[in-house]
Amino acid sequence: MKSWKKLGLIAGGGELPVVLAEHLAASGQPYFIARIAPMADDALQRHPGATHGLGAMGARIAAMREAGCDTVVLIGQVARPNIASLELDDGARAMLPALLAAMPQGDDALLRAVLAEHERAGFRVIGVEEAMEDLLAPAGAWGAITPSAVHMKDIAKAAKVAAASGAFDIGQGVVVCDGLVLAIEAQEGTDAMLRRVAELPLAIRGDSSARRGVLVKRPKPIQERRIDLPTIGVRTVDGAAAAGLAGIAVEAGGALAVRRDAIVKAANAAGMFVYGFNPIDMGET
Repeated sequence: MKSWKKLGLIAGGGELPVVLAEHLAASGQPYFIARIAPMADDALQRHPGATHGLGAMGARIAAMREAGCDTVVLIGQVARPNIASLELDDGARAMLPALLAAMPQGDDALLRAVLAEHERAGFRVIGVEEAMEDLLAPAGAWGAITPSAVHMKDIAKAAKVAAASGAFDIGQGVVVCDGLVLAIEAQEGTDAMLRRVAELPLAIRGDSSARRGVLVKRPKPIQERRIDLPTIGVRTVDGAAAAGLAGIAVEAGGALAVRRDAIVKAANAAGMFVYGFNPIDMGET
């Protein structure tokens, strides 16, 4: 049951904000889209809201207040900003000391500072899964294909590597094939990482005729889970398929699936599995 009067959706790039906006519209819940230009998808123009640049934080907050929002969710892709090149309004300049102090500490610290500034402005900040529970990754196999015992070993290793790298605020994704770590996601993002894997020699990875290896995505141990949960969509499946992987695994309840039915359809067509793992089943405590 919703716990807000009106939800402000601060929308960066990608399909996830569009999916949430469509859900809110279809369910008749009061909402307002605070589109971040130029990142927000054009499809969001069909929804009630306003558009501001990344540095217009004061104007964005004022627009949400005027619209009657009491709660906000921050979703979508926003590249780490170059503060020197941003056009900052008065509200953003007031937040600048806190943001500058957080930036050298990593992405998670920066995101926490952004959340704190919105809470200081009087909004309650929630995770996207509170606004749309169906986005959360379920446990088990999602489609027609189930990971084998070999795949499960790769999932377990990749999950441990992702936890270790995530503790240093490096990334959320890891690719492992037959016990060999092929790639660790850093600032380039999942899509670029998968393109790197696709360029590796066939001796250490699979292909469409003999798929091997897995992509695992999970939250960082230090992560503020109300923002930037690992996300997969059809594009993730396409990238993993091009890299010859056998499947994708995400932490159940700790990742988001954008248009899950389409993900499953694409994975089944490619002969791949999509799997939600529980950390305890990976031998974690």
